[in-house]
Amino acid sequence: MIALDDIMVEIGDCHRCSLAQTRTNLVFGVGNPNAEVMFIGEAPGEKEDLGAEPFIGAAGKYLNSLLALAGLKREEIYIANVLKCRPPGNRDPRPEEIESCTPFLREQVRAIAPPILVTLGRFATQFILKTDRGITGLRGQVHITGAFSVLPIFHPAAAIYDRNKEPIMEEDFRLLGRLLAKRREERTERTVHKELS
Repeated sequence: MIALDDIMVEIGDCHRCSLAQTRTNLVFGVGNPNAEVMFIGEAPGEKEDLGAEPFIGAAGKYLNSLLALAGLKREEIYIANVLKCRPPGNRDPRPEEIESCTPFLREQVRAIAPPILVTLGRFATQFILKTDRGITGLRGQVHITGAFSVLPIFHPAAAIYDRNKEPIMEEDFRLLGRLLAKRREERTERTVHKELS
């Protein structure tokens, strides 16, 4: 099993795509390496590029407040992005950039092996679920891919720009909380059954 530190070494001072020429910092990912939930965003923004950490700007602050609705704290989760470098002007990731960067995301997912993946926004959702469908039609339900339960949710930035999405975001984070509670309940039942048998 590959470790997160090994993946960081493998990335090094990455110049596999042109984003290396415009970034300030490479933004690897941060959080609990044994997380039950891994959040995957799109790409670093300006604050993240400067601070070398994902979700520390306005979208990150909003995300932190939403985590409480799922009964989670920031230090319990792991969070990374599809791209490790900020696209200029926060433009959408380009296909060749996604292709260059996602092998590292795959390795991060394997290293953490979380039972639940939360994909934030279109790019993360389409990559993880291998689909062309939009986030609007996929959110609000749990998708199974391999060993993972995947919960697509709008990117927190989308709700900052469109306040009508706030109730939907809250609903989806409550769904995440129910999914976690169910998993923990099943795990407890298995442990009790094992002890009694």
